[in-house]
Amino acid sequence: MIDPPPEPPEDQRSPEGTLRPTSPQALTVWGLVGLVGGWLFHAYSVRQMTAAPLVTWAQPLALFLVAAILVVTARATWRTVHQRGERLQPHQAVNRLVLARACAYVGVLAVGAYLGYALSWLGDSAELAEQRAVRSLIAALGGACVTVGALVLERACRVRNDQDGP
Repeated sequence: MIDPPPEPPEDQRSPEGTLRPTSPQALTVWGLVGLVGGWLFHAYSVRQMTAAPLVTWAQPLALFLVAAILVVTARATWRTVHQRGERLQPHQAVNRLVLARACAYVGVLAVGAYLGYALSWLGDSAELAEQRAVRSLIAALGGACVTVGALVLERACRVRNDQDGP
């Protein structure tokens, strides 16, 4: 009888294929990067550009649209996986998880950037400073909705591990 090959050392074993949820620390770092970037963008635009850019209504509306799409996708995924007990095709599950992760990072980066841009206009005497600040705050809210929708989609993609018990 042939003996099975010896078990490889623990540090050489292949990964089990599990993913951890998006960490709050990573989201915090990206939010702070966005905050500093938004603040610095105002200073850069005043010095190097003819005028600081306006935040149009299209930007926050686009963020709210992405958030709505994420929430609808999360709801459909939750119903499929958790209520009906069906499995997603592997490529569908990976695509939704990648979408969720990317949108969570980009959403929190947008929150920070728009919030930094809005805060940089507070107390500024420029003609459209108040408009820039208000629209930036609304866009930051849209980015927060994208982040929440992405985290909800990520949660909907989770499947129960058989070792977790009933």
